[in-house]
Amino acid sequence: MGEAKRRQEKLGEQYGQEKNILPWLPIRKSQADQFVQWTTRGAWVGIGAMIALWLVIRFIGPGFGWWEIVN
Repeated sequence: MGEAKRRQEKLGEQYGQEKNILPWLPIRKSQADQFVQWTTRGAWVGIGAMIALWLVIRFIGPGFGWWEIVN
């Protein structure tokens, strides 16, 4: 416990607070992790939407005569 007390005395009020990723960039590590989670989720939603659109165009579209319009 001695090391933790020394660290707390050295850091003062900053002890236990999250640090920025880069000194000049005001983004915390937890905010960066949140950004990665949101963008990953958005990418999967985009992939799912692309597959759904492909299925509609490929299988349902020809049933409505869209194939003649495209070709």
